[in-house]
Amino acid sequence: MPEEAEVRGLLALMLHCEARRRARRGAEGRYIPLLEQDSQQWSLPLIAEAELHLAEAASRGRTGRFQLEAAIQSVHAERARSGRTEWTAIVLFYEQLTRISPTLGTRTGHAAAVGEASAPEAGLAVLDRIDPEDVSAFQPYWAVRAHLLQRLGKASEAAEAFDRAVGLAEDPAVRQFLLQRRG
Repeated sequence: MPEEAEVRGLLALMLHCEARRRARRGAEGRYIPLLEQDSQQWSLPLIAEAELHLAEAASRGRTGRFQLEAAIQSVHAERARSGRTEWTAIVLFYEQLTRISPTLGTRTGHAAAVGEASAPEAGLAVLDRIDPEDVSAFQPYWAVRAHLLQRLGKASEAAEAFDRAVGLAEDPAVRQFLLQRRG
């Protein structure tokens, strides 16, 4: 289905994710979050291939979920060239994505991006609009909440959120990362 825009969008998304594979883990398998990854370890040929597929998908004029997710990854990938992340662009893509696919992951990612583009308070406001029952067992929500609260200097609230995130983490390396962040 090479003529389908969303198929091209999905391929672009997969290539962007694969391009960062080597940078996701450090020595002894230590987890490294996207914002702390060494972008020099990212595969520029895979990023370039992803960009070609994303451009082809965009030329079809039918924007969908996978294209928007790939576009968010494309903005992150630009850090390998420029050294910076354009958070405002990421927020705009997340706003579009939230309209067509308001999943917990999308809404949590949107909150994280708003927290980076604006201020931690703004990111928390986005998180607070999510029904607490929906996120009781959703680890990324608690990790983002902990990060934003920590940035605000709300140590005890951040520690509680970190504890929830740690308890929900299935990957031992992610669990260890969160424990270290908790302090």
